[in-house]
Parts: sequence; C-alpha cells; structure tokens
Amino acid sequence: MELMKKGHACVRLTKEGRTLVIDPGGFSEEDAALGADAVLVTHEHPDHFDAGRLRTAMEANPAAEIWTLRSVAEKLVGAFPGRVHTVGHGDVVDAAGFEVEVHGELHAVIHPDIPRITNVGYVVDGAVFHPGDALTVPGREVDTLLLPVHAPWSKVSEVIDYLREVRPRLAYDVHDGLLSQNAHGVYGRMLGPDGPGVGGAAHTRLEPGDSVVVSAGR
Repeated sequence: MELMKKGHACVRLTKEGRTLVIDPGGFSEEDAALGADAVLVTHEHPDHFDAGRLRTAMEANPAAEIWTLRSVAEKLVGAFPGRVHTVGHGDVVDAAGFEVEVHGELHAVIHPDIPRITNVGYVVDGAVFHPGDALTVPGREVDTLLLPVHAPWSKVSEVIDYLREVRPRLAYDVHDGLLSQNAHGVYGRMLGPDGPGVGGAAHTRLEPGDSVVVSAGR
C-alpha cells in the first residue's frame, strides 16, 4: 500500500488501483481529494474538512463515497445522498476495498473554556492509524502511526509519550502545516535518536507529495 503526504493532516493511501484519502482540509493541497474512491474525515475543523475540496472530488468521481462522524456527515448528506456514511467508535467498514476500523470519540482539549467536539481516528487495513486531532490509543498494534506533531492542543512531551504508548514500528508526521523549517528540525531531534526516546519507533517527516510503501509488517 502506498502512502502519500498531501499537506498538513492529509494523506492518500493507494492499493490495487484504489485510492483512499484521509482529511483533505484547507491546509492540504488543492487536489488532495481528487481521484479518491473513498474519503475519511476525522472531524469538522477546517484544516481537516474542506467542503469545497470534497465536493470537487465527489463530482469528479460519481462512485466516490465519504465516511465520517455525524457532525461532518450532516453538512454533506444533502448534496450527496447515499454516498455519505456516518461512523463512530467501534465501527468496522469497507471503504472502496480498504478495511477501516474507527477508534476514538472526542477531540483533544484545546482549553477548558472551549467545548470539545467529536473526533474519530481510523485504522486502515490493520496497518496505518490516523488519529485526527486526538492522542487516541487504538488498543491494538499498528505498524504505521500518522503522528500529529504540532497543534494548539499538544506539547512535545505528550507527543513523545503517545509514541511510547502506541509503539508503532514507523511514525510519519501529520498536523505539521503550521511549523517552520526551523521547527521541523527541532521536532525531528526530539522524536529521533537524539531525543528522550519514543519506544523504538522510526520517526520520519514526509514533504507534501512524498510517498512511501507501508504494510502491516509485524
């Protein structure tokens, strides 16, 4: 399965001629969702959910479908009846030939005065986990973790402890669209062999457009 970074929190997964896109939001590339057979959206924040990008993708491929939580589905179902599916924690669905497990329920706390919204993460083909905007531990082994390295709701000590708890073989940065080049170097050192240790995970950052091959691997 090929994994391609499409900017900020968005990735494309491709296998056997089918493509699944996760979180094509406003900070991802304009064409992030184009060509998708299936789209997963973790929550309603605009850096993860961009209605225009989704509309373009759905119109370009009349067979494309979306799986997401209720707060996002309600915004889309009227435009694409029968093609938008609501999911929640514990669900397992087939999305264009990809097996998708749904994990988690709430967005991380940004500030106690800001109400928490819903958020779900997705394990794809038992191998790749995208947690959205939360440090959800999926309760199962995953080979590849898409690691939200920077957000208003996180600090690097939490990111390190999250890696230690999930214990993936590989960790690729997501949610890094607000970081400067200088910051990428700092995070790379903290999450690499010169840092305090991340439970044995191999940490890598992909530039938008870069791709790697991922598999279950364990």
